[in-house]
Amino acid sequence: MYVLNDICYAGEMPEGIKVVEAKPLQGGMMLVTFSTGEKRLFDTTRLEGAAFAPLADERVFSHPVLFHGVITWNNGQIDIAPETVYQDSYAYEGVAI
Repeated sequence: MYVLNDICYAGEMPEGIKVVEAKPLQGGMMLVTFSTGEKRLFDTTRLEGAAFAPLADERVFSHPVLFHGVITWNNGQIDIAPETVYQDSYAYEGVAI
């Protein structure tokens, strides 16, 4: 089950979802816009493992690069699948940031 644009769907998230914008915010949070048009908040501080440790450095975290719809950092040394970002994020219903 997943929710898209305030509609609850049975099954899995559609394949091929991509990130079209990733805006770093304070405290390791990101405002992410997906190819569906949906905006969601993603907390990078919850990412576990040594591969994600460099994101604790604001200089690394604050410079994401999108590569074929995937958020990457550190010249592509760090990346995270858009499906994971979507599933581990929550809907953003606030004002434009």
